[in-house]
Amino acid sequence: MRISELAKQTGVSAHRLRRYEALGLICAERSTGGYREFGERTVREVVFIAMGRDLGLSLATLADAIPRYRAGTLTIEEMVFTLRRRIEEVDAVIAEQQALRQRLVDHIRWFKERAKRKPSAGFPSARKARR
Repeated sequence: MRISELAKQTGVSAHRLRRYEALGLICAERSTGGYREFGERTVREVVFIAMGRDLGLSLATLADAIPRYRAGTLTIEEMVFTLRRRIEEVDAVIAEQQALRQRLVDHIRWFKERAKRKPSAGFPSARKARR
């Protein structure tokens, strides 16, 4: 099947499929006219890659897994390990964002306390700043 058909069947853009091919994640044969021709098994591989990307797995992680996926040797335990590692990454990002949120809340509190003590001590107006 041609790249447009593969894109239609998988919901992955032709541009992205070309990138996957360039990275060696999927393979195509060339027709006598020079068109990419993909086998039926490529549909499953693209769906596997797309699902991995949707879960935030890197292309490097998927490039490591795809040969075992093709060979049928990728185990459930390996996938669970990879997904747990991804959960740890997500948890770290959440913790960073929660810490940032707390700093923002602390700054708001600081500004409000300052405003209570000195009501006129705010930011200079734009007109005063231009002088």
